[in-house]
This record gives sequence, structure tokens and C-alpha cells, in this order.
Amino acid sequence: MERNRRDREAGVLSSVAELFDLPADIVAGLPRLEMVGSRQLYLEHHMGLLAYTEEQIDANTSAGVLRIKGKHLTLMAMTAGELRIGGRIGAVEWVGQDAE
Repeated sequence: MERNRRDREAGVLSSVAELFDLPADIVAGLPRLEMVGSRQLYLEHHMGLLAYTEEQIDANTSAGVLRIKGKHLTLMAMTAGELRIGGRIGAVEWVGQDAE
């Protein structure tokens, strides 16, 4: 039942994106990641931080928890929907994602 609802929602979002000629990921509010080498990460559409140390930052998103691991990690900038992380980024992973 949950899967059918998700499929319907995806179809509606896809139709809206096509109608207004917008990228589907933006309409759906999915997180967008951009990395500059291994020194900086930019994340759009986050929903807050869950953990923050110099070695690990966990960001909550609509797609699950995004975990950034590294050394000397710093929060360079943060707004309600965007954040920029600096430092030596060693790994970026989705935590607790179910296979679909």
C-alpha cells in the first residue's frame, strides 16, 4: 500500500515538473549535493543537523540521513535549507537507506 502511494506521488510530481518545465528533483524537494574536490560539500534541501563533530556530520534530509566523514570538518555556512561543510571529506554516505 505504501509503495502504491509513493508511485502515485512520484507520478504527480513528474507531471508537475513536466508541465512547468522544471527538474523533477527540485519539485520533489530532494536533497542536492555538490562537492568541490574533497575539501567542500554543499547541500541543498536539508532538514537540520543530527550530529556535528570534527570527524562526522549527520544531516537530516527528506531522503534520509546524509553522513559526512572526514577530518577537521567545519560548518562554513548554514541556512534553513542549505549548508556548506569544509575540511577533509573522506566519505559521504546515506545512512539507514532501505533498498527499493
